[in-house]
Amino acid sequence: MSNTPSGPGDRLVRIGAIVFLIGTVATLATVAPLFLGTDPFPPVAYAVCMLMGVGFAIAGAGVLKSIAVQRRQARSAAQ
Repeated sequence: MSNTPSGPGDRLVRIGAIVFLIGTVATLATVAPLFLGTDPFPPVAYAVCMLMGVGFAIAGAGVLKSIAVQRRQARSAAQ
């Protein structure tokens, strides 16, 4: 672990990565029966796959928040 302080959007990026990974595992689990020739999962399982996009959006919001804060700091330092 590093001792660097976390930035304003770091928590959102971490949460987004976790949600994205959950969605990735769900996607692999729902696609596997199609290749294995078994019965597919119910439609609710496919809805969980949408967490990949949600996680990506959350992480993107964290990056944008971090960019906005850094730009604000740079503007105030330049004046």
